[in-house]
Amino acid sequence: MPGQLPNATMAEMYGQRATGGLLIAEATSVVGNNIAFRAEPGCFSDAQVAGWKLTTDAVHAKGGRIFVQLFHAGRAAHPDNNAGNAPVAPSAIKISTNVPGHFTAAGKELPSAVPRALADDEIPTIVAQFRHAARRAMAAGFDGVEVHGANGYLLSSFLSEAANVRTSGPYAGNTVETRAKLLLDTTEAVAGAIGADRVGVRLSPLNRYNDSGMLDPVGTVKYLGAKFTEQRLSYLHVMRRDFYGPTDVDVMTPARTAFKGVLIGNMGYTAEEANAAIESHQLDAVAFGMPFLTNPDLPERFQAGAPLNGPNMATLYGNTAVGYTDYPKMATK
Repeated sequence: MPGQLPNATMAEMYGQRATGGLLIAEATSVVGNNIAFRAEPGCFSDAQVAGWKLTTDAVHAKGGRIFVQLFHAGRAAHPDNNAGNAPVAPSAIKISTNVPGHFTAAGKELPSAVPRALADDEIPTIVAQFRHAARRAMAAGFDGVEVHGANGYLLSSFLSEAANVRTSGPYAGNTVETRAKLLLDTTEAVAGAIGADRVGVRLSPLNRYNDSGMLDPVGTVKYLGAKFTEQRLSYLHVMRRDFYGPTDVDVMTPARTAFKGVLIGNMGYTAEEANAAIESHQLDAVAFGMPFLTNPDLPERFQAGAPLNGPNMATLYGNTAVGYTDYPKMATK
């Protein structure tokens, strides 16, 4: 989208889903020339604040609540989408997979770019960008923000031994404390700017997307969960699986033990499994992504036991309302 401006189509889509409890808006850049998906919105300019107000007003008018997910694409950004600027990362190691064609300005698959390793003295600027974007989010009417520490984007890449091979300094890759420092500095700064009760954080300890795997996902979740508790964050949102296949590693139980705030589970839950996890206090809430995209009335369908719409894969990551605002609600008599 030009200028990374949120628009009326987005407001309609989120407004359609305002009955979903807490909505978490899509990955939203904290700085310009940092696009991973070709057209994601931003939250760092006056014009973007005005654009997002369309969405927050639409959701609030229907009694809903909405957080925005703030992220820095890191090495998942590509120069062709970002005025030739090289992506940045903990280390100069590129993602091994190509950038899909629907994520590039030219519409064709491209090799991932080798990123530039950030210097230690550049990293506080990244933290400041998240703080600034969080304040902008409040000005746009959001109820809070989710710090995106998942899926191999910048904050997540510092957590991964595969991406972070820094051998010294405060953000080195050789201890969990130094790998986690950027994420914890960011959540602390954002909480200080807008209040910890308005800040959540998302983790993907098992996910290998964007080469983001961890050698010790359980230990990392335990460490971070305890630290997020100290920071009194509103919630911890954990992806329990890997995009690329099943795993028998349980990260939800250690997350439940380590984090004393609201725990949200994600990835592949059915309505029945979600209800059971909440009733047993394994989780406090469950997030639904694709099912809610394709079913704007998902809570009502769950209550009625109605079948769900499946996704139209051909319209994902498109540039129009097709495949976003036109999924039908269940028939009523």
